[in-house]
Amino acid sequence: MKLHFLGTGAADWDITHPQKSVDYRRYSSLLIDDRLLVDPGPCVYEFAETFGYPHLLDGVETVVNTHRHGDHYSEKTLGRLGVPLMEIGDMETVEAPHYSITALPANHATALSPHALVIEDREGKRVFYGCDGAWLLYPTWRAVKQMHFDLMIFDCTIGDVPGDFRIFEHNSIAMVELMCQTLRPYSDRFMVSHMARTLHTDHETLRRRLEPSGIVPAHDDMVVEL
Repeated sequence: MKLHFLGTGAADWDITHPQKSVDYRRYSSLLIDDRLLVDPGPCVYEFAETFGYPHLLDGVETVVNTHRHGDHYSEKTLGRLGVPLMEIGDMETVEAPHYSITALPANHATALSPHALVIEDREGKRVFYGCDGAWLLYPTWRAVKQMHFDLMIFDCTIGDVPGDFRIFEHNSIAMVELMCQTLRPYSDRFMVSHMARTLHTDHETLRRRLEPSGIVPAHDDMVVEL
């Protein structure tokens, strides 16, 4: 399974002046095996153009969405892709051409029916993708602990900013560290995405901050092979 991060930022990034830099983040989106797109936001075609991948999205055959906030969902992008959005209800598993996809309820109260997604390919590789969201809701925890993951990806919007009100629907670094401590029996690897521009500094500082916890921060155009 190949994971290609097309964006790793939260909604406060200025997407009108994109850069080809590890310290610039587009709205969060993930492309799996060049054929499954998670979150068809407004930046994915700009990403492909900026990084020199003119045909990157030509092979997309399945599109899923964590929630309908404008940094994660764009009707214009869907129209250009020409692929219908796969709708998935809470605790429901659907079969795509190459994947089983399960939607688990996410702790993101300002969105309607937000989900974390569990994506498993036909070889048994399994990924958890949770952007946006804070602490795992109890039904989601009960489902997660019945599985084993090759990789879990969490929201890390807040960084190390103390006393920020967004902890009620987003993660700080401390929150991610606590969850990963509990989840280590269930996953081989942990990453974070969805970092806010105003709540983080540069990527290298974040990488060093997370390194002792064994958590890897994603950046735009990062590719991970499982």
